[in-house]
Amino acid sequence: MKVYLDNSATSWPKPPSVLEAIGEYINEYGASPGRSGHQFALRAAREVFETRELLANFFNSGSSERVIFTANATHAINIALKGLLKKGDHVIISHLEHNSVRRPLKFLESIGFIEVTIIGCDTSGYIDLDELKNAFKPNTRIVVTLHGSNVSGYVLPIRQIGKICSALGVLYMVDAAQTAGFMPIDMQKDNVDILAFTGHKDLYGPPGVGGLCIRGDIKIDGLYQGGTGSKSEMDVHPEFYPDRLEAGTPNTMGIIGLKAGIKYIQSKGLDTIRTNLLQKIGFLISKLREIEEVTLYGPDVNENRIPLVSLNARGISPSQLALTLDRDYGIMVRAGLHCSPLAHQIMGSFPQGTVRFSLGSFTTEEEIYYSIQSLKKIVKANMK
Repeated sequence: MKVYLDNSATSWPKPPSVLEAIGEYINEYGASPGRSGHQFALRAAREVFETRELLANFFNSGSSERVIFTANATHAINIALKGLLKKGDHVIISHLEHNSVRRPLKFLESIGFIEVTIIGCDTSGYIDLDELKNAFKPNTRIVVTLHGSNVSGYVLPIRQIGKICSALGVLYMVDAAQTAGFMPIDMQKDNVDILAFTGHKDLYGPPGVGGLCIRGDIKIDGLYQGGTGSKSEMDVHPEFYPDRLEAGTPNTMGIIGLKAGIKYIQSKGLDTIRTNLLQKIGFLISKLREIEEVTLYGPDVNENRIPLVSLNARGISPSQLALTLDRDYGIMVRAGLHCSPLAHQIMGSFPQGTVRFSLGSFTTEEEIYYSIQSLKKIVKANMK
């Protein structure tokens, strides 16, 4: 039996409609959008435009011109932070942040360009909103937080954080890599100014495509310059969006696959998908709690969370446990720090990390039950 439980890294399998859309592009009209005026190029351009429109509506971000396509969430975050921040700015983040946020900011801080404040969390990942309020300075430009922790599963109260930032006139940026397609996100109501997302997780698109949604008239300088298919007579990059932040031939195949992934979510219903997955992760966690040798991390099963669980088994390193699950039982999970070392320091699982079981839309109850029984066998054998 082969069981894939690493959906927080990349969701698999993809909906058949995603494969069909990608195949249709490759086989029937695989041209570059915006680079020519022939029918194949126009059809590709229309698909890209429709995907921007779809995303703008999906996240209620406003103008689709300010939906920027990138390679992934990390790419999007770098464009936003390095194109927005000015020398002397202050940035607030949390201890839960992924390295995709922490490392770009650490780099800018190391060269004396900005200053960063990291607000604390408890062992379950809960942010103290009073500590957040006390962290603001006169030069605070932006608060950056993830939406859902890829380590603990905790979902941050982004609407409350956004309200705090809005009242103080500070920008709020959300890393939605783990929640886009699973949690409802309304940038207008949530007071989210900038949203970074990736397509290959809960949006069910292929790897290599992500994006940035920018609300209002926020000005972000481009990270790179080059061909856009527009204003080719100019020797400087166009100033208008989305061209301002995009250059070179886009990942049209990935964008078309992303469009099909979002259409799949809409056809099934985001609430239906989320409810189903929360029931499954609830069952998994409840059964894991019955294994005395297993330590679980993160919030309680009944609280706001994403469909993953991090754990450790007594006397077995995370890497060894993941290897045994894969090699002997065909169960594919992820072990280690999951690119979020500060979260593990808070939870007490640093430096070894944890084993993470992350469910997807296509995870079956049979696979969950099989995984529980397999883990029990491994733990029992280790106790002998």
